[in-house]
Amino acid sequence: MTPHIEAEYGEIAKKVIMPGDPLRAKMIAETYLEEAKLVTSVRGMLGYTGRYKGENITVMASGMGCPSMGIYSYELFAEYDVDMIIRVGSVGAYTEDLRLYDIVLETSVYSDSNYAKMQDGTKSNILHSSKELTDHIEEVAQTLSLKIHKGFIYCSDVFYSDVVDYRKLYHEYHCLGVEMESFALFHNANHLGKKAATLLTVSNNFETGEETTSHERQNAFTKMVELALESLL
Repeated sequence: MTPHIEAEYGEIAKKVIMPGDPLRAKMIAETYLEEAKLVTSVRGMLGYTGRYKGENITVMASGMGCPSMGIYSYELFAEYDVDMIIRVGSVGAYTEDLRLYDIVLETSVYSDSNYAKMQDGTKSNILHSSKELTDHIEEVAQTLSLKIHKGFIYCSDVFYSDVVDYRKLYHEYHCLGVEMESFALFHNANHLGKKAATLLTVSNNFETGEETTSHERQNAFTKMVELALESLL
């Protein structure tokens, strides 16, 4: 047990899927896992362990933002000996080339966050996913005939901002869109010698103004989830 996860050692699988939303974690576990068991619910951050096609898998929420993702992913890696985490979440697209429900495989993340600097002194504002895991996810997507986009994503500490210029982030830093957790996840994986990747579904588009509802974000991003699960087999 840790201050934030009440599961006993051994109740967390070596492979974890990590949505931000606890209710999305619940939906994934109840829909896809056999004999899913709730193993932690501290502060409402739900985590379930079960089997997917015979493979032990844990699905656990991370909460929103780098500080929350930082806490839970660090404890999973360091205290429960988790080998790999695939984050599944939503992304706000910065380009018309991405439509609602498109899937993005995040290869690298750019951020203004101080998370890495404060955690171990890392000064870089660009971090990368685990190449081996990310390449494997791309291969699985091809076998499933599932179209995905790959590239940089901007990880923001602020949801509502008066100063962030998304067009500058797209044109100068080649960021396809924005989310709020991957910078901390990738840093923890790199710092602890683990594997991490991020799959994102487009929930809204800054250029077109299109957006999904909260209900759709919780329940309708199934192709991304299925790709993550198949990639953990």
